This record gives sequence, structure tokens and C-alpha cells, in this order.
Amino acid sequence: MTAPDFWDDNDKAQSTIAELNAVKSVVEQYERLNTEQEDLQTMLELAEEEGDDSLEADIVSGTAELVRKANEFELQLLLNQPYDKLNAILELHPGAGGTESQDWAQMLYRMYTRWAEKRGFKVEVVDYLPGDEAGIKSVTILVKGYNAYGYLKAEKGVHRLVRISPFDASGRRHTSFVSCDIMPEIEDDIEIEIRSEDLKVDTYRASGAGGQHVNKTESAIRITHIPTGIVVACQMERSQISNRDRAMKMLRSKLYERKIEEQQKHLAEIRGEQSDIAWGSQIRSYVFHPYSMVKDHRTAVETGNVGAVMDGDLDAFIDGYLRSQIRTDRTE
Repeated sequence: MTAPDFWDDNDKAQSTIAELNAVKSVVEQYERLNTEQEDLQTMLELAEEEGDDSLEADIVSGTAELVRKANEFELQLLLNQPYDKLNAILELHPGAGGTESQDWAQMLYRMYTRWAEKRGFKVEVVDYLPGDEAGIKSVTILVKGYNAYGYLKAEKGVHRLVRISPFDASGRRHTSFVSCDIMPEIEDDIEIEIRSEDLKVDTYRASGAGGQHVNKTESAIRITHIPTGIVVACQMERSQISNRDRAMKMLRSKLYERKIEEQQKHLAEIRGEQSDIAWGSQIRSYVFHPYSMVKDHRTAVETGNVGAVMDGDLDAFIDGYLRSQIRTDRTE
């Protein structure tokens, strides 16, 4: 049997309205860019006719800002893959290192939440497992907004932190790793077969950040897909039924993502490509000590403003990666 449809008519109507609003926003952005370009052209012609050098600074700064907006608009239009427009499911899992890595996961959770808020996306915590002393053992969030997956797919991979540990009394430098997994929230019209006999469903009491108790009933749901070993959990809803529905939707997304990865792996084998799974498998390094730098190892995009990045300033990294993928697709 296939997974049941968990969206009611109101959900689908809201999704359609959101997509229409997004398309309307694209048209409005184009019109604004066109107007700004015409205003700059008029200003330039006026300055040339009157020999007025006082407008030069405004023209230069205005042109630079227009180029920035045009590049961002272009990238938005290039996010045209089938599932780019969908909401994104983001999961963070600390690597070995206990409290140190769990604290790094907490920092990344904050970073992505800040990025999403700046983008105008809505963030919902789907599952949250706090660390024993600090940080988090794992967290799953749903980032809702047009093209959320299209942008966030650039963040999938291992993120590496180098810093003086606040948990080490000797003040030694530590390296921590956290994996970030990104999946589209798959629509229910995608055919993914899920048999009930392949599922193991567990219930438990929900708890919030820092171990705060949310309710006294076993409303939280954990579903294990036995053939693949995939595990999903949800505790954000008050009722067990709602949590199960949400968890099933996440499972469908994971199974779809797995299917796509298997297809890509098969194509890579046909092409004779090999993936480097050495220590350099991390996609990005965040160095707090002995110097300050964040560097993306896939694109060489880097910045010394670590504070801004941890506050959600990720657009340069996302832009660099997505444009590199677009260039790769065009040359194949």
C-alpha cells in the first residue's frame, strides 16, 4: 500500500496561495529592478549632459546595489529543479566528541534559524533531543517557504569547528563535527510505497529544549522503517495522531531522498566517478582559533567575519555553491 494523504483541502489551498504569492513576488522584483535600472540610466544621462560630477558617487553605489540585487534575482530564477520550491527538512547530528560536538550542533541550529528568519521563512521544531550537559544530541526542523529546499540543499554535509573549548579547563583547542542533512518536504503526489508491516512505531513522552516537559502523555512518535533502518521522530504536535502524520511525511521524504541518492550513485558508477570520503569530507570549516575564518571547501568562498556567519549570514556560501552546480550542469 502507499502512504495515506495527510494534507487536507485547507493545507493544499494554502500551499497554492503561497506559490501564487511567490510567483507574484518574482514579477514584482523584476519590475522593481527594471525601474531602478531606468532611474540609474536617467541619472547617468543627466550627469553627462550637465557635466555634474556630484552624482558620480550615487551612480556608482546605486549600480553596485543593482548588480547585487540582479545576481540574487538571477539565482532565484535558476532554482528550477523539481523540488527546489518545496519546504526543507533540516536535521543536525553531532559527531563523536560528546558535549563539545553537541554544543556545536546547538550553534548550527541557532545559525540556521537566524538565516531562515532573515529570509522570511517560518521555522518549526519537529524533534529536539537536548544534550546531557549542554547543546543538543539531535534536532529536526521544518523550514517553510518558497524555495527553502532550493537554497538549503547547499548546506548538506559535514560542518567542522575549530576553537578553544569552553568545556576544557586546560583551554585546549578542539575540533568538532556535525552532519547536516537536508531533504525536501515531499508532496503527497509522489509515489513512495510504504508497507505497514515494514514499520516499527514507538511512542514516548515529548520534551522540549533543555529537557522542559511538554506534556504528560506519550504523544511523541518514533517510526523505524525496518528494510532501510531509517528512523524519524516527531513531538511538535499535541496529539499522537498528528505527530504520526508528520513523522510519516518525513519518512516519505527520507525514502525519496534515498531513492535519488541511489540513482545518482548508479550514474556516478557508470561515469567512472569516485567520491573522496577522506577527512576532507566536510563541506565547510569554521575556525575560531588561532584565527577567525569560515571557508567552504567546495567553492573556496571564505570570510573572516565569523560572528556574522554564526548570526545567519550564509548567503555568500549558498550562492557560491548553487552557482557552481549550475555551471557544472551546463557543461555536462
